[in-house]
Amino acid sequence: MSISSAMDTGVSGLLANSTAIGRISENIANANTTGYKRRFDQMVTTTSSATAPSGVAAVEDSTVAVGGALTSTSSATDLAITGNGFFVVSTSPNDPVQSHYLLTRAGSFTPDADGNLVNAAGYYLAGYAYGDSGSLTQVDRNSFSGMQTVNVTSATIAPSATTAIGIQGNLPSQESGVATPGSPFTSSTEYYDALGNTGRILLSWQPTSTPNEWTVSMSDDTGADYGSVTMDFSDSGSTAGLPSAYSNATSTAASPSGFAFDTATGTATLTIANGATPQTIQVALGTPGQSDGMTQFSGDFTPQTFGKDGSAAGKLSSVEIDSSGNLVGVFDNGTRKSLYQIPLGQVTNPNGLTAVDGNAYRLSTSAGTYSNSPMGSGGTGTISGNTLESSNVDIAEELSDLIRIQRAYSTNAKIITTMDDMLQETTQLKR
Repeated sequence: MSISSAMDTGVSGLLANSTAIGRISENIANANTTGYKRRFDQMVTTTSSATAPSGVAAVEDSTVAVGGALTSTSSATDLAITGNGFFVVSTSPNDPVQSHYLLTRAGSFTPDADGNLVNAAGYYLAGYAYGDSGSLTQVDRNSFSGMQTVNVTSATIAPSATTAIGIQGNLPSQESGVATPGSPFTSSTEYYDALGNTGRILLSWQPTSTPNEWTVSMSDDTGADYGSVTMDFSDSGSTAGLPSAYSNATSTAASPSGFAFDTATGTATLTIANGATPQTIQVALGTPGQSDGMTQFSGDFTPQTFGKDGSAAGKLSSVEIDSSGNLVGVFDNGTRKSLYQIPLGQVTNPNGLTAVDGNAYRLSTSAGTYSNSPMGSGGTGTISGNTLESSNVDIAEELSDLIRIQRAYSTNAKIITTMDDMLQETTQLKR
């Protein structure tokens, strides 16, 4: 071993440990960076020849596969992953270039001026958009093809016409079967037409002088009558208080409106002339012998509850992540609809990804095969809303490493100064 070789070894130690110090400073600086993954340097022996002393080099490594602690937030679009996987992001909205797509665990997404979800680093969240039918088109799970930027302001829901109404409530049995029946009880329910406009169906429940018998009449808020039917209730046995039979169905509707009644199911079919194609609504009063509709027991008239379909046009009011990893829109008409599937990107070797600015990663050959899958499938983790993943940096560990590396750096510096003194002695031998 020569003095110069020993000095070269000391210099390699200085370089390697200074690189390691730089990595520690990076970790400490990013201790509060959302989704940041600790990077560090491993010391690797280097040898120039069999007789020369070995040096050392710092080889970068990372902990991309190690998750950080989760913290709760007040924003539904703050997203965090528990387990394997990455959010897929792009450098610009709906970027058509696949090489511009990256992976990240930094899920601090907020809407930009156009409603596109973008994180603090300026990367746009990508997902698969659901069609109007509520299904996804065929997607390629091994590329970024077909992905769109997630937008939380452009979604709307078209109105849906009401087609069925179910009624539940109680009629007072003591009001029927009297010589002079009292006034009818009335109720009404709202319905939606094909344009999302609302109308009302009015129901009149008139007790008759026959015990347990009522005449039910239907009309609407425009004054149009549709028809009536006699409704009988059972007064004994296991079906007491339940509908027993229907009779005397009579249509009073003026064409093209209409009224029909199915006595077997207890369902009225109303034809409402509110467009070029009349709207048809089925109103279920209750199946004979079943407890799925109106009842008649002694007591008070119970205001009916109405179960119905249909809705007005809706605007998006908020979003949330469901148990399947879908971004669900909650609309101001009460409707909920899946807007995007948020897939999780995976690679065989996460630590082989290439780090880029903004706490994101680019695919590389050392990262292995790429795929993306729905949350909870194919080994992927789960997504939580109102949550962020913290950095996985342990400050105590970094400070401990800082002291250790500083001592190693100082020792290598001592080697150089010692070799320098020895070299000075050598050059003075000729005097």
